[in-house]
Amino acid sequence: MKVNEKLQALRKLMKERGMDAYVIPSFDAHQSEYVPEHWKSRAWISGFTGSAGTVVVTLDEAGLWTDGRYFIQAEKELKGTEIKLFKMRQPGVPTYSEWVSGVLKEGNCVGFDGKVFSCNQAKELEGKLKDKNIKTDDRYDLVDIIWEDRPELPLEKIYMHEVKYAGKSTKEKLHIVREEMKRKGAEYYLLSSLDDIAWLFNIRGNDVNNNPVTISYALVSMKEAIFFIDSRKITDEVRHFLKENGVEVKEYEEIENSLKNIEKSSSVFYDPNKISRWLYGCMPESTKKVQGKDICMLLKTIKNEVEIENLRKCHIKDNVAMVKFLYWLDKNVDSEQITEISATDKLEDFRRQQENFIDTSFDTIAAYKDHAAMMHYKATEKNQYTLKPEGMFLVDSGGQYLDGTTDITRTMILGEITDEEKRDFTYVLKGHIALCRAKFLHGVTGTNLDVLARLPLWEQGIDYKCGTGHGVGFLLSVHEAPQRFSIEHNDTRLEKGMVITNEPGVYKEGKHGIRTENTLLVVEDQLTDSGQFMKFEVLAYCPIDLDGVDISLLTEVEREWLNNYHKDVYEKLSPYLNDEEREWLKRETREI
Repeated sequence: MKVNEKLQALRKLMKERGMDAYVIPSFDAHQSEYVPEHWKSRAWISGFTGSAGTVVVTLDEAGLWTDGRYFIQAEKELKGTEIKLFKMRQPGVPTYSEWVSGVLKEGNCVGFDGKVFSCNQAKELEGKLKDKNIKTDDRYDLVDIIWEDRPELPLEKIYMHEVKYAGKSTKEKLHIVREEMKRKGAEYYLLSSLDDIAWLFNIRGNDVNNNPVTISYALVSMKEAIFFIDSRKITDEVRHFLKENGVEVKEYEEIENSLKNIEKSSSVFYDPNKISRWLYGCMPESTKKVQGKDICMLLKTIKNEVEIENLRKCHIKDNVAMVKFLYWLDKNVDSEQITEISATDKLEDFRRQQENFIDTSFDTIAAYKDHAAMMHYKATEKNQYTLKPEGMFLVDSGGQYLDGTTDITRTMILGEITDEEKRDFTYVLKGHIALCRAKFLHGVTGTNLDVLARLPLWEQGIDYKCGTGHGVGFLLSVHEAPQRFSIEHNDTRLEKGMVITNEPGVYKEGKHGIRTENTLLVVEDQLTDSGQFMKFEVLAYCPIDLDGVDISLLTEVEREWLNNYHKDVYEKLSPYLNDEEREWLKRETREI
């Protein structure tokens, strides 16, 4: 079926069930950003393949809401369909819940699948509909009925993540979690988010592309820790490991009955942003519900000393792979036929040569010329460009290793570029340097610092419609909550041990895209009468293409930072390179 045919089939089911609108989010039953093929309902119904977005279908209209990372991509992918693009957070653009409330009549009904809507998402939607007495129905997954060849849930085997990488055993983590539960007055703790469960039990899986997690639930009490997972995924070795660490295994579907059988007088801690409406409804009504930010999310985002040391080593080998790739590209772009896809494959080959490599941490964004204006562009055989010794080539990529997760972006100058491109490249660099150099009082959030990266671009009348940086997991999701650099309000303080990216950019449709990204570690700086000051340690070391820099636009402080950074790049990476690669790196990290 084509998109418009799918929408008509959906509307038929809506009418049969008395629904006037139906909402399809991007999430799975675990509120994941990246989801297994089985749960890509929004992509299937709309044809839009970005990782974030919500589709709303009424009986005579349809809309897609997505953020600034995907405006250009969404316009292209929705072309020829009846779905209208709503550009989120732009002036005059309503949220999808505001729009639904506006187009429906009093007494109408909005449907959604309660298994993929978090408690807070459902609450927010119902709050917008309340004034018009618009009802909701969360009982049906209507897409499932019309999606005839829907993929099955994956059954990939899980494996243990050893303490020499994780830094703490499962028993230690469970003890810490139970102490937090006591402080919150909770007898039970319900987990649904896959990365939090993987972190807690020191296990990893392969159910989601690029994300080493497994589809599961968990329920922790003061005496028990239950892991709900399809038992076909568990080897005898892993089962023994879990038992030794006090973890009981039950089938994935048993979460429903286990929640229903919780003592009615007990208290359950849960995160309403991570637990689905359906899961909440499985708990006895009389049970005391204690809300808050997920315990494991807050614990795992602060890396321990073992993890930090592993991350430093992990980034060195990942950056060695990057430098080998950049050297290969520079030497061959004018003599070989290199496409966006073949370049992607070559970079992955270099990463696979590194110790403890498992997979890429996301689909590589390899975007030449105007393709780079699409922040999350993905090359296909049909749309890819062939590289030439001219213009700019943006590559945003990363790796999953047993000893960490990486994410880095470099924009390479392949040949002659315009004055406008050089200016834009330099202003992006100025913003990147400003954020890397930040010194800030403890208690500051990423929202407080985001402006440092934007200011050089704002002064030129340029902005990018996305955040400046995100948290990064440890052999987990490359996008890890809750810390981030963003204009949007974020109340998470930047704590010692947090990892976060710094990636300002310029994106000009039909022209070019530029991004420079490094991963940073939050560390303590000096303690004064004013309090504890913090700063960033750069984890990623890879040359920034000096051919894109207009040196006249840099201050003395910025030049000094760039020269010192490039000196560190050479010192840290050159021992792992051959003579030709080392000479090339020496030239690329020359002092300016």
